[in-house]
Amino acid sequence: MNPDLWRWIGNGEALADLVAGLPSWGLLLLIVASIAVLSKSADWMIDGVVHLARRTGLPRIVIGATVISLGTTTPEAFVSVTAAWMGNPGLALGNGVGSIICDTGLIFGLTVIIAAVPVNRFILNRTGWVQVGSATLLVVLSLFMLVRMPGQPTLTRWVGIFLLVLLAGYLYVTYYWAKKGAAVATAGEAEESGPAAGLVNSLILILGGLLLIIVAARIMVPSAAELAHRIGVPEDVIAATMVAFGTSLPELMTAIAAIRRGHPEITVGNIVGADVLNCLFVIGAAAAAKPLEIPSNFFLFHFPAMLIILYSFRIFISMNKDGKFKRWQGAWLLGVYLVYIVLQYSLNIGPAEG
Repeated sequence: MNPDLWRWIGNGEALADLVAGLPSWGLLLLIVASIAVLSKSADWMIDGVVHLARRTGLPRIVIGATVISLGTTTPEAFVSVTAAWMGNPGLALGNGVGSIICDTGLIFGLTVIIAAVPVNRFILNRTGWVQVGSATLLVVLSLFMLVRMPGQPTLTRWVGIFLLVLLAGYLYVTYYWAKKGAAVATAGEAEESGPAAGLVNSLILILGGLLLIIVAARIMVPSAAELAHRIGVPEDVIAATMVAFGTSLPELMTAIAAIRRGHPEITVGNIVGADVLNCLFVIGAAAAAKPLEIPSNFFLFHFPAMLIILYSFRIFISMNKDGKFKRWQGAWLLGVYLVYIVLQYSLNIGPAEG
């Protein structure tokens, strides 16, 4: 790969400078091409998940909660660790918290409104508690640091290491649960006909699709932000939407592809897994690399918004005895997300990056 191209993809500022030099028609062409690549590569990835599930006997919801979530959150972890090292702890913390809010409020909310999403009780009554528990633990640790360090609360390195240890435990326990109750965990998943691809080909589809999604998203977001700036969209509106949308774009494309292919359970697994990993992996890795200062607006605004959305999701899991999420529940999650965005803009709070 051309070293300059790799530098543009890996360096957000360099990529922003690159797209700023393009004409508007060039930006539009780049956005259209990125959307096409995102769509096709997401289809490949979903096909890979289906084939891998058939080959290994693991439920698709579990593969979404582990393999896919790890793939979609790894770039966020990389960005957060880099931001922490460069002295921008708000961005490092905000990548995790903002993505949780966007993933569950915007992406899952839209998914439930558009498609009939199954409630897999065997998985969600386990990983669903890990999802809300890891976010609650993050807030409790942050409040503890606020009391202990009233001047400037900080997530120390030992907190980051502790979160990474919990991450390893989560991955192992999820695999154990899936193998222990595979027959129950796959209940409600649509049967597939035809031959299944081999294990290697399945992994190639998943990893190749993930890589293309990440690269295309990396190119599309600054292109869209630059075009929005040129047509007069205010800077703070762009900041309030593009940061969270950009980091959650892989999850969004996964959700769209999973719905189109008739496998919404993959979306459920991906969202729940991504929320857990954003707490334990993204924030944990960043804090382990360098202690993270916690901006005051997280305590007053971003943490409460995150907990409202996640506890709403947890309540919906318990409510849905018939095995399906309701459209009004998706509308509630989406509504909370939109109120969060509007208040963020109108009160000039700033996005979840400090």
